[in-house]
Amino acid sequence: MSSITYFHKMAHQKRNTAKKRGYKRRLLPTDRRTLAILLVLVLLCGCIWAYRRYQKGIPAMSPKADASVLTNVIAPAGTPSVLLDYEGFTVSYNPQHRIPNYVSWELTAAEAASRAADRKNVSFAADADVEGCPVPGDYRKSGFDRGHMAPAGDMRWSDKAMEQCHYMTNIAPQVNSLNTGSWKKLEEATRRWAAADSAVIVVCGPVLTDRLSRKIGASEVTVPERFFKVIMAPYAQPPRAIGFIFHNNNMPQSMQQAVRTVDQVEEITGLDFFSALPDEIENQIESTSSLTAWH
Repeated sequence: MSSITYFHKMAHQKRNTAKKRGYKRRLLPTDRRTLAILLVLVLLCGCIWAYRRYQKGIPAMSPKADASVLTNVIAPAGTPSVLLDYEGFTVSYNPQHRIPNYVSWELTAAEAASRAADRKNVSFAADADVEGCPVPGDYRKSGFDRGHMAPAGDMRWSDKAMEQCHYMTNIAPQVNSLNTGSWKKLEEATRRWAAADSAVIVVCGPVLTDRLSRKIGASEVTVPERFFKVIMAPYAQPPRAIGFIFHNNNMPQSMQQAVRTVDQVEEITGLDFFSALPDEIENQIESTSSLTAWH
């Protein structure tokens, strides 16, 4: 055999050997599927890890799932009440006083930012399904505004919610300086707090434990001496709550002057708020109040 032929033969054998070795290093279809599954599992674990890092320290509650529980209010036994579940809020309507015992709702960041509904398209009206419901005319020339409990500004996310918040079951007589002053400023602040903390729970209404003697209109709507509002941010870190008591008169009053703890508001109104919370959280947030912490 010539040297040239010998080298050709050796080169041919090396090429065949290389092909065989290369083939052994390739993945079979089964191996490819296994690798793909492993990669998916790794990615899934990474997503779970990232989500848990994001959720670290946040209470294990989803806003929409728990809102109906957190907005529950316990009133004293024997309180006259017609419970009305509207589109965006709940009213405990007092048929004797013709005003709410309380109104409660959840306000999310998305709802606070929405402009889907326009207040200009609706007007005050009686709820036809509520016997003895006041009418807008009861407030005419009374010296009192038709004061929203659940404000129109919180219901701009829904035409129906906007319409229903103008029902007289959601209204109570307020002096103009309160309705357009500190009460309005607190409503605006509440929307900012909802945007900052993803959602807030709000309960407000007249203080019906006061001695009440003034009435207006043919329906004899009771005029409250004071109003309350409590606000909780259950998904903030840490969760917090704050209360307010406003006098229904023309004396100047600021939000800071109206600040109370939720415990104090409960003592004044006889209502029990946020009872669905674990006791340790409820006791902590209801016993402290700091307007600075909210701002």
